[in-house]
Amino acid sequence: MSKGLFVVGTGTDVGKTYVSALMVRALHRSGRRAAYYKAAMSGNARDADGVLLPGDALHVRRISGIAQPTAEMCPYVYEHAVSPHLAARLEGNPVEPDVVRRGYEAMARQYDYLTVEGSGGILCPLRFDGQRLLLEDVIRELALPCLLVADAGLGTINSVVLTAFYMRARGLPLKGIFLNRFHAGDVMEEDNARMCAELSRLPVLARIQPDAAELPLAADALAALYE
Repeated sequence: MSKGLFVVGTGTDVGKTYVSALMVRALHRSGRRAAYYKAAMSGNARDADGVLLPGDALHVRRISGIAQPTAEMCPYVYEHAVSPHLAARLEGNPVEPDVVRRGYEAMARQYDYLTVEGSGGILCPLRFDGQRLLLEDVIRELALPCLLVADAGLGTINSVVLTAFYMRARGLPLKGIFLNRFHAGDVMEEDNARMCAELSRLPVLARIQPDAAELPLAADALAALYE
């Protein structure tokens, strides 16, 4: 039976795609049938024929080594580097929840472990055109537990704790925290890890150093987070 885990970031550019790629890589290299999914990607480039390339999906494929077709990895790909709701307003093709759910369900019939990456932070609007769809609505629709990815540097305590409190208040299950761009021995970042755990009441499950090639968490421990 397929299991999934939703990767939520404390905001944009905290390394969700990078971390997701390491997660998929760890599962794949352990012999598990692993796949990646993201409802909407913004800020993508076009190839020579003018076709939009799903940049995050391509990155995950390259790092993880999976052979999953990019066409099934993301149903909504936008060019403008803005929130998906605005990109859709500028380009058309707004996110439809049923399409996102059917794409996920199709993958669940093929793969054992599905890593689903969110866009932006937990309050990222995917659609706001008379129909309102936030990232949390997708999490709820797919009924997945979540993992919180945060940058280990200055300001992370506030962003981690606020995100965790919001998600808890909204009934969105959080398994723990992955701190990205972590410098072992750095006094501030070591303290950030301790304070994030204390104030959010969530475990820091992994401290990922800059440019890490592997996830510093055993594949079995990672797989146990998926439901």
